[in-house]
Amino acid sequence: MTKILIPSGALGLGYDAEALARGVALKPDLIAIDGGSTDSGPSYLGRGVSKYARESTKSEWAGMMRAAHEAGCPLVIGTAGTCGTDSMVDWLLDITREVLAEDNRTAKIATLKSSQDPSVIAQTQISPLSGAPSVSAETIKSCENIVALAGAEQIAAALATGADIVIAGRTTDTAIIAAVPLRNGDHTGGAWHGAKIGECGALCATNPQSGVIMIDFDADGFTITPLADGAYATPHTVSAHMLYENSDPFILYEPGGYLDVTAATYVALDDRSVRVTGSIWHQSDSYTVKLEGARIAGFQTISIVTIRDAHYVRNVQAWCDDIIAKHAAKVQDRIGDIDFTCELRVIGQDSTLGALETRQSTLIEVGVMAIITADTQKNANTIAKLLNPYLLHHPLTKGEEQPTFAFPFSPAEIDRGAAYAFTLHHTMTLDDPMQAFRLEVHT
Repeated sequence: MTKILIPSGALGLGYDAEALARGVALKPDLIAIDGGSTDSGPSYLGRGVSKYARESTKSEWAGMMRAAHEAGCPLVIGTAGTCGTDSMVDWLLDITREVLAEDNRTAKIATLKSSQDPSVIAQTQISPLSGAPSVSAETIKSCENIVALAGAEQIAAALATGADIVIAGRTTDTAIIAAVPLRNGDHTGGAWHGAKIGECGALCATNPQSGVIMIDFDADGFTITPLADGAYATPHTVSAHMLYENSDPFILYEPGGYLDVTAATYVALDDRSVRVTGSIWHQSDSYTVKLEGARIAGFQTISIVTIRDAHYVRNVQAWCDDIIAKHAAKVQDRIGDIDFTCELRVIGQDSTLGALETRQSTLIEVGVMAIITADTQKNANTIAKLLNPYLLHHPLTKGEEQPTFAFPFSPAEIDRGAAYAFTLHHTMTLDDPMQAFRLEVHT
């Protein structure tokens, strides 16, 4: 049997310290925490930075380091620093060393790096996943950062060094959990299925913000138990998590194969724990890893205006459409041919879903967010300034009095800097699982 303690869905989200202490008392074989995701968009991968404050990361990481030290088990993090680039592995390594120095102790640390050279990937045979953009070699070379997603094999190799702490670059969310039960000979399908269910901590329970869970893996399957007060796992909450960030509720693809939970059974052992058996792992003939890449797609300037006049609130889409047309003509007249986009998103009406919005309601006020994207920051700012008079005073018709709307900021134009786009949603076949990864031990 293998016990894996998971403090929360990601480092930086916070966790229940009392629940973590309960988990430590149960003597886990490993404490595993995810460090990132693509959920927050391509900017973090493009820039190679974390979305979470260093201070928050250090505070939570220090608590986990101390918990692992008390439990006498390794601590593993995957996708360090949100994006899992080499720079973020080094960033968290520095934080780890700071905490060790403050605690006046030492530890053996293994780092697993996942970054790839864009010029090499541009010459490598890659295969698109469903929905992947069409890419050329030049587009791939333009990526600021590319990472490969490590699987359980790479995590197992890092743990095999005898490391007390493993800091991994980009990994699949499940790899850091599945590696040890697979190594220990627990049920293969159960190892991957339990890792999928536990990847986000207590998100698979009735109190998802509580964070801390324990997963017990064995020869037949796994048992999942939330450890915070007021958190309970049910067959529904556990089975439903297979749909999280996954298009198929029964199939999950990982490096080296895929998981099939079609025949899985979910049984409540009591009001807190759920037992799962029947999951099947299918080994692939080849070993593939997913690639993620991000490049600069332009530079952005935004402006926000608020509108309360009932006439304009009712007709805000017509107002926006007219502004878009007149602004485009003005840019052409004042600047000439220039590659740019101008979006006007109506906050309070359909800024999230756009044309997919189906609900309608009576609005008191709306916000209109203008997003200008151009080839340089200077051009984006200039084009936004040409938009400014329209946002402030544009009438619906020529016969109306000139309206005045409200900018919440002065100046109204806010430069966002580079805007990034995901470029790669592809896989790469490896002859050896460690081929695309670099493992180093620090003492």
